[in-house]
This record gives sequence, C-alpha cells and structure tokens, in this order.
Amino acid sequence: MTFNQGSRLDTSRVQTGGRGGGGGRGVMVGGGLILTIVLGLLFGQPMLGGLDNAVNQGNYSEYSTGSGNAAQAQDELAQKCQTGADANQHTDCRVVATANSLDAMWATYLPESTGVQYNMPGLVLFSGSEYSPCGTASSATGPFYCPSNQTVYLDDSFFATLQTDFGAQGGPLAEEYVVAHEFAHHIQYQLGYLGSAASSRQGSDSGAVRVELQADCYAGLWANRASSDDFTGAVVLNDITEDDLRAAMSTAASIGDDHIQQTTSGRVNPEAFTHGTSEQRMAWFMNGYRTGDIGQCDTFNATDLDDPGSIR
Repeated sequence: MTFNQGSRLDTSRVQTGGRGGGGGRGVMVGGGLILTIVLGLLFGQPMLGGLDNAVNQGNYSEYSTGSGNAAQAQDELAQKCQTGADANQHTDCRVVATANSLDAMWATYLPESTGVQYNMPGLVLFSGSEYSPCGTASSATGPFYCPSNQTVYLDDSFFATLQTDFGAQGGPLAEEYVVAHEFAHHIQYQLGYLGSAASSRQGSDSGAVRVELQADCYAGLWANRASSDDFTGAVVLNDITEDDLRAAMSTAASIGDDHIQQTTSGRVNPEAFTHGTSEQRMAWFMNGYRTGDIGQCDTFNATDLDDPGSIR
C-alpha cells in the first residue's frame, strides 16, 4: 500500500534513538517477532519479558552517544522524510508515514468505537542498540512495544531479516503491517488487554497468543480504515491492491510460531506458542481488514482461534 505522493509527513512524533532508561523495569510485548522467539524456543526463555539477557548490551545506537548526534539524526530524518513520495521510496520515511496514518485513524476511531481517548505512543527508530525501560533493544529483538513508557521501538533492518531469513515477500504493506501491529499493542494497553499476555505467556490457547492475534486484527482494521474513502488525515494512502495483501499475508505467515519453529528447529511445539500459527495470524489480520470493526477483533471471546467467526 503506497502513500499519496503529496501527503505531508510529520517527523516530530518520531525519536531517532537516545531516549532510554535503565533496563529490566518493564515487560516488552510483541518484542522479537522473530529472533527473541527463536531464543525462547532454543533456551526455554519466556517470550514476553525484559530484553537484558536476550541481546548484546555492548553495541550502542549511533544516536545514543550524545544529544548532538541525536539532534543531527532528527534533523536528517526531517529533511529526508517530507512527503508521501519519500515514504514510497525510503523505509524509515514509510515508518514515519505509517505512524502518522495510525495516529490519525486511532485518534478518531478509538473514542468512537470504545469511548477511550487515544494517547499517542512514542516511536523510536534506532540503529544498532537502544535502551528502553523494558531492557536494551537491538536489531536482534525485532520491533516491540514497551508498556513502561508506552513506546514502540523499531530497527528498520528487521524488514530485510524477514525476507532473507524467514522468506517473507516484503513490500510496503508488509512493512506497514509490522508498524501497525506494534501500535496495536498500545491500543491494547489503553484498553487493558496486555495483562493477559503477562499472566499466560505460552501455549496455543494462551493469553499471549490471544494478545498477538488481536494485534494482527487491529493492524488489519487500520489497513481497512486508512485506505477507505471516509478516512481523512494528513497522510493519504492509495487503495490496497491484491499484491499488497499477498505481501502482507506472506509477512504474517513468516512470523507464525509454527513456521519459525519449523525453520529453526525442524519441529513444531504448540506448548511454546506465543504469537499464533501462520494461518491464525493471516486469518485475524484479514478479519480486521474485511470488517473494519474493533468488535470483530475480540480474540479473548473467541472459542476457536483458528476461526475469527467464533467470537461469542
């Protein structure tokens, strides 16, 4: 899904690193869509938890070496990412544009549908490593949401990892889906769902899986509403094509628990699931996309996670 070339981007809501704290005071959600899951599968670590023991803390972000570097990086991002045309050409600009679109959509739709006012999450783009209150983020962890400071952390090299290591097709909507999924965790934080992930962390019917599938559904909901004629915002998206959907579904499939387990260990262990199967992730994204209705994303009242139509 591409952006209208004349759309104006707002980079002021994005931090280019340098916004950290100490590690270990929070719990990451959605973190390590791939590699942290792999670490957990291999070493028995919980899928949701501090990052301190999962990543190398000695490799610091280029943006964290001082306020001057951070300010320079912020200025460079503002110069680079000004229009929808820039978003269609550069991955970091696409992340900015997607965040702008998500902010505009949720600011309108969340209070309309739930009565809850939308509070913008933070968004940190980093390279190398970056401190967060949930631990140290790195390219090895993948994108994640830290509830402690209500911030999404993302190293855009993750998108290349999806393609080279796990066979994702790639493409604009595939990348936008990942950003929308992490923003969805913030919506879940606001609505009070995230505690279910912390209290039931593993298993095919666990709270963690239900949280992740609901986030996939919210991402699909955004794709529906952001590309509809009645959606208005500073960032305008062009209509989603069948190729866009195929690429997004390829990404969803590549980060299913069963696919990752089969790829990394040659076997599938449902008791270790934390994000849902490839088929489930595709199904719930498409459920959100087709319905555009947050009520149809209630995975906690679904009797069969293989069937989004089973919501009671």
